[in-house]
Amino acid sequence: MIINKVEICGVNTSKLPILKEKEKRELLLKMRDGDKGARETFIKGNLRLVLSVIQRFNNRGENVDDLFQVGCIGLMKAIDNFDLGQNVKFSTYAVPMIIGEIRRYLRDNNSIRVSRSLRDIAYKALLVRDRLIKENNKEPTVSQIAKELNLPREEVVFALDAIQDPVSLFEPIYHDGGDAIYVMDQISDSKNSDESWLENISIKEAMKKLNDREKLILTLRFFNGRTQMEVADEIGISQAQVSRLEKTALKHMRKYV
Repeated sequence: MIINKVEICGVNTSKLPILKEKEKRELLLKMRDGDKGARETFIKGNLRLVLSVIQRFNNRGENVDDLFQVGCIGLMKAIDNFDLGQNVKFSTYAVPMIIGEIRRYLRDNNSIRVSRSLRDIAYKALLVRDRLIKENNKEPTVSQIAKELNLPREEVVFALDAIQDPVSLFEPIYHDGGDAIYVMDQISDSKNSDESWLENISIKEAMKKLNDREKLILTLRFFNGRTQMEVADEIGISQAQVSRLEKTALKHMRKYV
């Protein structure tokens, strides 16, 4: 993780402190007793965690300073709600809360002016999708739709994303029995590997505790960069099932880290 590549106004990110797990626990104990100084030290010592999360979003044209501030809100919520009695590392607990806060911000604040060309691509993509479903009796992948249109895969993804109102990579695009699938789930991001991110928050080893199916899904998703739709095609289940199993596997991992 290259922290100094994220520039935050008023924050020298290259000199942020790094806390060891023992130091974190000692500070958390002091915070529980109302020590405000310990809280401030703990927050500063976890700002790198916020930076590691916002790097997952900084290629989407967002204001990095805004994302950092929102991420810090998520960090402080995690601090306020963290239970020392649980056998879980703080970073493992905090990351989903930071991501959740950023997702809410993006859902509430982001909109994109959709060009006519993007709307045309999205309309054609939906027509192709419907045709392929009728022909093959199953949901096509984005890659298959892009191939039919003779367009780059990413262009089709962004066109489909752009017709959402409001447009966001985190808007739900499908529901099945309460399980939401997001536009973000359709995109594999090889430039911003989830493998390195998982390693940075020390949870990769927890995969050893998962069953074979959970291991396979997380390996395909986070280490091989597959989308949920691609994983579903490969192992022969629905995308909603992949989404549900992925969430369950990540929940199990938090118990062992």
